[in-house]
Amino acid sequence: MVEAKKPATQKNRAFSDKEKPTEVRNSNIIAAKSVADAIRTSLGPKGMDKMIQTANGETVITNDGATILKHISVMHPAAKMLVDLSAAQDIEAGDGTTSVVVLAGSILNATEKLLAKGIHPTTIADSFQKAASKAIEFLTEMSIKVDLNDRESLLKSASTSLNSKIVSQYSNLLAPIAVDAVTKVIDPKIENNVDLRDIRLVKKVGGTIDDTELCEGLILTQNAIKSAGGPVRVEKAKIALVQFQLSPPKPDMDNQIVVNDYRQMDKILKEERQYLLNMCKKIKKSGCNCILIQKSILRDAVNDLSLHFLSKLKIMVVKDIERDEVEFICKTLGCKPIADIESFTEDKLGYANLVEEVNTNGARIVKVTGVKNPGKTISVLVRGANALVLEEAERSLHDALCVIRCLVKKRALIAGGGAPEIEVSQRLMEYAKTLTGMDAYCTTAFAEALEIIPTTLAENAGLNPVSIVTELRSRHMNGEKTAGINIKKGTISNILEENVVQPLLVSTSAIELATETVRMILKIDDILATR
Repeated sequence: MVEAKKPATQKNRAFSDKEKPTEVRNSNIIAAKSVADAIRTSLGPKGMDKMIQTANGETVITNDGATILKHISVMHPAAKMLVDLSAAQDIEAGDGTTSVVVLAGSILNATEKLLAKGIHPTTIADSFQKAASKAIEFLTEMSIKVDLNDRESLLKSASTSLNSKIVSQYSNLLAPIAVDAVTKVIDPKIENNVDLRDIRLVKKVGGTIDDTELCEGLILTQNAIKSAGGPVRVEKAKIALVQFQLSPPKPDMDNQIVVNDYRQMDKILKEERQYLLNMCKKIKKSGCNCILIQKSILRDAVNDLSLHFLSKLKIMVVKDIERDEVEFICKTLGCKPIADIESFTEDKLGYANLVEEVNTNGARIVKVTGVKNPGKTISVLVRGANALVLEEAERSLHDALCVIRCLVKKRALIAGGGAPEIEVSQRLMEYAKTLTGMDAYCTTAFAEALEIIPTTLAENAGLNPVSIVTELRSRHMNGEKTAGINIKKGTISNILEENVVQPLLVSTSAIELATETVRMILKIDDILATR
């Protein structure tokens, strides 16, 4: 009997060898968890910041999950999935990029325990999927509908997003800017998305964050050229955006021309003068009195002679407009880019009351105000004392804009401060009691995993996570659905009274995306390298 079984065991060894898939799965889970642990400390208003030194020697200081993970060099393929997860949340919701990774790490932790008990990965993955859909259902039930005309609610959610950033003390200045910027570029009655490319954040070092301002019109960081005595302020401006160069043409190849007769030399210079003069006259003929010139890599955008002619004709010149700014400028000013001097006509110009170069806190910028038929765009001038603060202020403002965008997409708010996670966790536990078999077991584990958010919030604020989370649970058991962690006072209170709210989309997309990523990691049972 024993003898007969032996060859069969040898033969089936390949199929019954469970060691490798388990090892691969464990290694994936450990790698992904280590990424989650790396940014766990930067969750919440009291989260720590990370200092990142990039390969080219720049320093970045931030506590935005997506930015940290974008800079981290990750080798393990499973850990890269968490980096992509954070980027996906950044695109979908824009905020909650740290939460989503921390949540995925916690769900993976639960998975590890379930796998150790011998539950099949597919069973776990399917149960988690059901639990996540249930969680989103519960979140939607407890959300509060919001109207986009209700400015207070929008301000509260923008402030909540800004409170977890370095620039939190400026949230009462930046939150209204974010709200105004979004409400000005959309029509809340009909639109359900915001194109953030219509809101341009212009960064300029100098001054403090207090000097950040919203500008209806256009702000250019390039300066007006006044070397030839051209104007720096033009009223009733007719603005042209040109993509050709006001300099003598060059042959395609580097040719050398030897001129040995001074009359020929004069002729060449005369031709050049005439060529440029004709161009400038055509520009003046169309009535244009302010010209923006796109950056050119082939030859100089302008030379001294053309600048001299333009200043005589009282035309203001701004050069080095970047290629990716062209679309925004055209949309804002209602002008069309002009690619050739022959097609320089009046119908392609944009009209504005005033174009002037202003000097603010040691930095010069060109402001275009009073645009005649403006597109739905807006510019925000972001100021900061140094490059590090400025970068972080821009990222924080971008997150606040994304929060308002979430509210435009899905017009509902939920409480913040760990309240929704605890509430959903408890309702999932209740729901798990109605299930049978492995499903019940996995759903309970998923519910417990959601508690990582309040636990981490408490830990980062220096509170005792165990007592805080236990008290939160008991408050929610007694029906206080909006009881959350009040980090400023270090206690538990009704979070809505503290004005800590967040868009529903941030939480639902975090749970959806985290669960999807965990399911993907669970389904992998081997890693193959290709040659």
